[in-house]
Amino acid sequence: MIIVTGATGQLGRRIVAELLGRVPPERVSVSVRSPEKASDLAACGVRVRQGDYDRPESLRHAWEGAEQLLLVSSNAAASGRDPIAQHVNAIAIAKELGVSRIFYTSQVSASPTSLFPPGRDHAATEELLAHSGIAWTALRHGFYAQSLLAMQAQGFASGTITAPVDGPVAWTSHDDLAAADAALLAGDRVIDGPTPPLTGSEAMNLSDIAQVAGEGMGKATSRTMISLEHLDARARQSGVPASTRAIMLGYFQAAEAGEFARVDTTLAHILGRAPVPIRAFLQHHLPQ
Repeated sequence: MIIVTGATGQLGRRIVAELLGRVPPERVSVSVRSPEKASDLAACGVRVRQGDYDRPESLRHAWEGAEQLLLVSSNAAASGRDPIAQHVNAIAIAKELGVSRIFYTSQVSASPTSLFPPGRDHAATEELLAHSGIAWTALRHGFYAQSLLAMQAQGFASGTITAPVDGPVAWTSHDDLAAADAALLAGDRVIDGPTPPLTGSEAMNLSDIAQVAGEGMGKATSRTMISLEHLDARARQSGVPASTRAIMLGYFQAAEAGEFARVDTTLAHILGRAPVPIRAFLQHHLPQ
């Protein structure tokens, strides 16, 4: 049985949909904190069980019969909690249950020295997996294009993207990543350890994005620079928690350092087609 955690999230729900196009529903089980949010999956024949990374006993039940496990990375750090402790729990239970392979949603910035805090957490989790005694695949996702929409929603609306210095990012859609993740879960291809970067086909910084967005929306969109200190002060005044501000500031530092810039063809090879270009993604999601 293939277990998918985080199956009611933006990525997890898409992965389950892709899996159901590849394997029978009785081979798919989802582990979610709120089973009522997955009632539509249950109606499709998917097994739905409650599982919480902080409660190992819940994982034993949720992951019963697991052969392969998709471990969606915890976002606990955004609220000041410890994602690594949660991943330790998850890996221990997976080993106890005899899971044959863990797929972990990592990221291209995974490194102990990353300037992006989640990148350091991903590296630490990959190290745990490497010493777990379980076969594993770290799905090193490109930076989510959907995050661009959220981070710059005000800029797209106002026509002025205001942010610190950044750098090129190989923006990648949830849809493309979900299709590739499902293909690997279904056994179309085996990759041991970290995958090559699973990215879109073009890297753009925010100045590039402003130009593309302006062309797509039919209105001029400018790019204005501010300091990291200014951004931090503004976020603090808006009540953004320190843990979230650290992730936000780390993004710009890591982007400037080129941590998200690498473009790779692996995603295209898995998909059997080119990933959706960021230009097309923006044209689809921004108002015309």
